[in-house]
Amino acid sequence: MTVIPTAAAPIAPPAPAPAPASPAYLWRNGDLVPWGEANVHASTLGWSTMAAVFEGIKAYRNPLTGDQWGWQFAEHYARFAQSMRLQRMRPEFTPAQLAQASLDLLRANGHAGDTYVRPLAWLSDVSWFTDGLDSRTSIVIITEPFRSHLQSGRAVKTCVSSWIRVGDNQLSPRVKCISNYQNSRLALIEAKQNGFDQPILLNLEGKVTEGPAACLFMVRDGTMVTPSLTSGVLESITRTALIRLGREELGLQVQEREIDRTELYVADELFFCGTGAEMMPIGSIDHFTVGDGGIGPLTRRLEQVFHDVVRGIHPGYADWRTLVRKA
Repeated sequence: MTVIPTAAAPIAPPAPAPAPASPAYLWRNGDLVPWGEANVHASTLGWSTMAAVFEGIKAYRNPLTGDQWGWQFAEHYARFAQSMRLQRMRPEFTPAQLAQASLDLLRANGHAGDTYVRPLAWLSDVSWFTDGLDSRTSIVIITEPFRSHLQSGRAVKTCVSSWIRVGDNQLSPRVKCISNYQNSRLALIEAKQNGFDQPILLNLEGKVTEGPAACLFMVRDGTMVTPSLTSGVLESITRTALIRLGREELGLQVQEREIDRTELYVADELFFCGTGAEMMPIGSIDHFTVGDGGIGPLTRRLEQVFHDVVRGIHPGYADWRTLVRKA
């Protein structure tokens, strides 16, 4: 019997070794500091972090090549600088310097898989309530592995929260400030105690804003719709990327406008998005089933594109990616 050889399937590079419990270093005010030596005195906590701002940034591994790509470092650090400006902070480092610091830290810690990068800026000379205008701005960056839930297929149960989203003349959603997230925390606690996974918050006018730490998209009649930036939402980097990908890769119409609460109940598809949320399909809202209760067809297609772009599988949008390491 003649055996006809078949082409060998491409062999993916091995998965990276599990990361240690703690990374070797963090970055603080210009230096790589050993993890165990990165201490601050307890008396500096509390009021010093009242105005603290932060970012969540990710680096993704390409499963086909093993390369690791930083995702939208420039955009995230530009927003980090904007948050510091609105908090009247005076950082000593430019966004470009902080982006490079993140690359140096990822490489020093040996992260090769999917990794979170978490910068934090705070007023380091404040010990009690004050305007903090004379304080130095301290910045720390830490890295840690994470497990992506892109393409997990899981849809979450949501509700409209009784808590109102903070507005621009209260605690501006435009500032990624730790204090702002108490609003989201209260809404999340309420939702979970009532048997839901996530809440959706309305603004003072009763219009839809976002979830806790995640923006929202709705699909109706083949059109993607998301609340406008003046509705009381964070100027989300993931939101902006998905708008562009929806238009350019899927040819969809995308609207940025006000959304009524009851529009959510008749939506064909709903999903959250953000650095942490990535893309999170919504299966129900206030016990109304969305679509068939799972991930919708347009959401699935967009998620595939997003997955491939962030991991460098899709060759386009190279300006959004920074090579951290070659396999």
